[in-house]
Amino acid sequence: MSTLRDLVEEHTELGSLDIDHLHRLAGDWQLLSDLSFADLLLWVPIKGEKPRQFLCVAQVRPTTAPTAYQDDQVGKIFGGPEVAHLDVAFTQERIWREGDPVWYGDTPARHEAIPVRRREANDHEEGRSEVIAVIGRDTNLSTARTPSQLELNYLTTADDLAQMVADGTFPPVRQPGEMTTSAPRVGDGLIRLDASGKVTYASPNAQSAYRRLGFNAHLVGEELAHLSSRLAADPLEGTDVAERIRYSLRGEFPPRMEFEARGATVLTRSLPLLPAGVPIGALVLVRDVTEVRRRDRALMTKDATIREIHHRVKNNLQTVAALLRLQARRVDAPEARMALEESVRRVASIALVHETLSMSSEEEVEFDGIVDRVASAATEVASTSVSVLMRREGTFGVLPAEIATSLVMVLNELLINAVEHGFPAAEDDESTGPSAGQGAEVVVSAHRFRKQLHVTVADNGQGLPEGFRADAGGRLGLQIVRALATGELRGSIELRNRAGGGTEAVLVVPLGKR
Repeated sequence: MSTLRDLVEEHTELGSLDIDHLHRLAGDWQLLSDLSFADLLLWVPIKGEKPRQFLCVAQVRPTTAPTAYQDDQVGKIFGGPEVAHLDVAFTQERIWREGDPVWYGDTPARHEAIPVRRREANDHEEGRSEVIAVIGRDTNLSTARTPSQLELNYLTTADDLAQMVADGTFPPVRQPGEMTTSAPRVGDGLIRLDASGKVTYASPNAQSAYRRLGFNAHLVGEELAHLSSRLAADPLEGTDVAERIRYSLRGEFPPRMEFEARGATVLTRSLPLLPAGVPIGALVLVRDVTEVRRRDRALMTKDATIREIHHRVKNNLQTVAALLRLQARRVDAPEARMALEESVRRVASIALVHETLSMSSEEEVEFDGIVDRVASAATEVASTSVSVLMRREGTFGVLPAEIATSLVMVLNELLINAVEHGFPAAEDDESTGPSAGQGAEVVVSAHRFRKQLHVTVADNGQGLPEGFRADAGGRLGLQIVRALATGELRGSIELRNRAGGGTEAVLVVPLGKR
């Protein structure tokens, strides 16, 4: 489905500032929908159409009442009598509430139309703002409602906000870095203040939120800014939340804020009520987020614990590598010393992964840096006197820890094999070409394709020996490569001669869920 911006740019002549205003409206109008117990549809006039036709570019359904529309209306174009109320609101620049109920299939609904005016932030002159769209407010009348105190306060506040939309004072222009979500919502808790800042109505959920903060009396009649400041555990936090409530009473739109008291945490959002430009009070939405923040703190503690575990595993692996290195120095048999040194390299490559994980808040690692370090180490410790250039092409990207640990061991073995067996020592009489030290190179290339990671380790050395079979090799390194590639990584590995000389190992690793 096309986005709001796509539809507006294709069918209207509205500019970028107008479209930004409509986006802000669509980001905040769930509040108006819930307070109105009604569906909201955003209509824009189509350019060049006579008589005027309207296109629906956005839609929101109420969470407090049944919807009037079972089907999405976005993208639909209407003209004539069906949108006469929209045309009146757009042309006369006023809220339209006349007319009898209409039927959508078996659902009776009441039509209203609210002009959407965009007024520049510093524009106080008459005639410089303009109506750019119309909100259709359609209420499902199939469910009879008892005019309770909650419903009356909701509808009164909705009318005030609707007038602010028509005046161009709602929604506000967002400040850089401000949250774009509409939480808290109407159902979380609603408090209405008069012009002096005293509570004239508090919904049951709002009353419960303040009870969690330690206020057991009824909120009606209380000066909310002073009360919130007195309840807050942190005096500075209390002063801040009180100031934000007072800002809204002066006609400003302060950002959302959380404050704590008695172990409870409440998120607040204050909105001025300015119908026809006259400040008559404020709307304060509150949400008890105590359990949400408790889970957040638990997750932070868990993440810190996991990072500490990875740090300790890395330290332990480095200790094991150091012990193996000391043991290798005390062994006289060349084969035993070589086996211990290979073990040191394998343990050190795993330690690299855990070192990276210990510095990350996720169980994922940026793998390119690990490959570069392993490749650099391979040229330093390989038992050959040939100077080999290591180079990486492409990127591995971010890999989960379960893949990274096995993959680093596979690459470590493949790189060591490429250096040692592709480019034997210079004094070996059988060595030719690059193996004699001229332009010896090993290239590690990686790319992703169809949820698979394709890795190639290629050298320009002497190639595989005659009759070589990877599955019949007796070397421990190749056994480790085959076992990890087909087992832990659930992929495939192929060793073959390159067409231009040398050897290449091709590894394919699936990246889907395991």
